[in-house]
Amino acid sequence: MTTNASRRAGAVVTGAGRGLGLEIARLLAGRGYAVHVTDLDADAAAQAAAQLGRRAFSSALDVRDEQACHEVATTTAERAGSLEVWVNNAGVLVTGAAWEQPSEVRRLMLEVNALGTINGTLAALERMRPAGEGHVVNVVSLAGIVAAPGETVYGASKHAAIAFSIGTLTDLRLAGIRDVHISCLCPDGIWTPMLYDKLDDPAAAASFTGVLLQPAEVALHFGRLLDHPRPVLTVPRWRGAMVRAFDAAPRLAMLGVAPVLAYGRWQQGRTKRRLARGG
Repeated sequence: MTTNASRRAGAVVTGAGRGLGLEIARLLAGRGYAVHVTDLDADAAAQAAAQLGRRAFSSALDVRDEQACHEVATTTAERAGSLEVWVNNAGVLVTGAAWEQPSEVRRLMLEVNALGTINGTLAALERMRPAGEGHVVNVVSLAGIVAAPGETVYGASKHAAIAFSIGTLTDLRLAGIRDVHISCLCPDGIWTPMLYDKLDDPAAAASFTGVLLQPAEVALHFGRLLDHPRPVLTVPRWRGAMVRAFDAAPRLAMLGVAPVLAYGRWQQGRTKRRLARGG
């Protein structure tokens, strides 16, 4: 989906104060969108918006707050003249066995990663459905496709997000709505603040078992997804095929999980050593 910048198209990115969200906001601003940069951290959102040019603006947003999401959609449409893109990027990752995590931690991941995605999507659709066009992109990760040991509640929240996204897209098509799109962007591990403190955490090994991506690299794939909407895009695609194979044969996957996680722990150490050398 391409947009004429003269139409003052509006876009919302959640969790955009840093990392992948900021790079996605940067790409959208470069394409001429009036980008509403949102983040739980109001200062981070404001600083990010300041980098993106005069058409970018910011606000604090807790995606767990349904009404706040609707207010962001309204503000964006009023300031930009429309709401054509909404990116649900905000997320929380806390590792460890589910039985070791406090209930408030489990609830946080489920509410931010799953309920936050639902809130943002529905807030966007409230504007996009009457307009007959728009694109919601939900950043899900490969953890939404296959179970990730050590990140089980996180994975559960992402499974919920992808099920909601594809189901809602199907409901739109059944209702005869053809030009409102919902896409799931499912990247491998990304080197963002979400992983910065996980290099010594064996429970986070699953995030290091594949290709450690850079935020700007994933943002380029987001741009291609925006141009050519599809329900699910895995990054890289070969990793998507691999994890789908694991998901299709869970008993076999469990037999092979130990060496896979051992490789992930080796990758953690390798990354830590490279950073220590200034690489």
